[in-house]
Amino acid sequence: MTRAFASRLFLWAGIYGIIVLLPQYFLEEKIGQDFPPAITHPEHFYGFIGTALAWQLVFLVISRDVVRYRLLMIPAAVEKMLFVVAVFVLYLQGRVPAITAGFAALDLAFAGLFLWAFFSVDKVPE
Repeated sequence: MTRAFASRLFLWAGIYGIIVLLPQYFLEEKIGQDFPPAITHPEHFYGFIGTALAWQLVFLVISRDVVRYRLLMIPAAVEKMLFVVAVFVLYLQGRVPAITAGFAALDLAFAGLFLWAFFSVDKVPE
């Protein structure tokens, strides 16, 4: 993986995450209607969105200098994997819809690419 590819990877991961997460701030009621039951702990819901959005900003920072911020790629991959594992377990228990598992599968791909970037970036010339 080239540095340019790694940079684009984190740039697009951050942009994608912002596009997916930001509208959720305005969808609490709709999510409760479409995927019952209603959200009973909004602080967890909004806390998750806020924390996840903060990580999208970290991805954008990494994209600016993948060599300098290479070590941040590990917690970036962990952030993705924590969501993936939680969603897959909940899906197997029948507690989240298939569409949520689909988004988790995308995050699994990002986690793998983030790790690939971590192990590749310092070994390739600009």
